[in-house]
Amino acid sequence: MKTRRHEKILELISAYDIDTQDELLKRLSEAGFDVTQATISRDIKELRLVKTLSSTGRYKYATGKPLSHDISAKFYSLFADSVLSVMEACNLVVIKTMTGMAQAVCASMDPLEWKGIVGTLAGEDTIFVACASNAAAQEVVQELKKLVIKR
Repeated sequence: MKTRRHEKILELISAYDIDTQDELLKRLSEAGFDVTQATISRDIKELRLVKTLSSTGRYKYATGKPLSHDISAKFYSLFADSVLSVMEACNLVVIKTMTGMAQAVCASMDPLEWKGIVGTLAGEDTIFVACASNAAAQEVVQELKKLVIKR
């Protein structure tokens, strides 16, 4: 049901300039989906919908831009040039960078939406990557270690 509802939401925001949750709720109801405003709010978050300016000058819900290859290329380049080490600590991955580079590396990593990563936190020279499980952390470490240049 949720998958069908998400598909319908994406269809509706493509077809209409929907600018409020109430309008989306009304259109879903007309399409046979009996949901609450709270459900709509969760759906918007899960689908990562954003408000963009429409051709009429009003804001409307839209999907974010697809991830471009430029972002991933920048991440790999920045990671290779800045990271000193990658270690696992239970379900955390600890990434040590050159001083001042942790936030840039982390910011370039976040849009990639890696499987198993639930969140990141960066300081001056350290990034903590919270993973969904110890196994997920092991997989992330294996992949990231391939990118580290031996110094």
